[in-house]
Amino acid sequence: MRMTADIAMPPSALHSVPTADKSGDRASRMRAVAQEYESVFLSSMLKQMMPEIDAKSPFHGGSAEETWRGMLVDQYGKSITKAGGIGIADAVYRELMKVQEGARS
Repeated sequence: MRMTADIAMPPSALHSVPTADKSGDRASRMRAVAQEYESVFLSSMLKQMMPEIDAKSPFHGGSAEETWRGMLVDQYGKSITKAGGIGIADAVYRELMKVQEGARS
């Protein structure tokens, strides 16, 4: 099984964080962007695991399972991130703050 993590923060992510008069508002928006990034990363990693799991009776196989499984994995990623995640959001948040501080100078 090959696991890849070809997830990069799109350049538009920094531009999508609106500038605000209050640095607290900007910081909370950057935290949300960082958490979304971690959620997408975790979902991607979990999706790599799902093909190895066989579905059991009575609900197995078919296109509906593929559709719902994708949605379930996305929710798993969001739930893990909301529960504290694995530290990716914190690292991304720190980097976003560094970039913003450099942009202000």
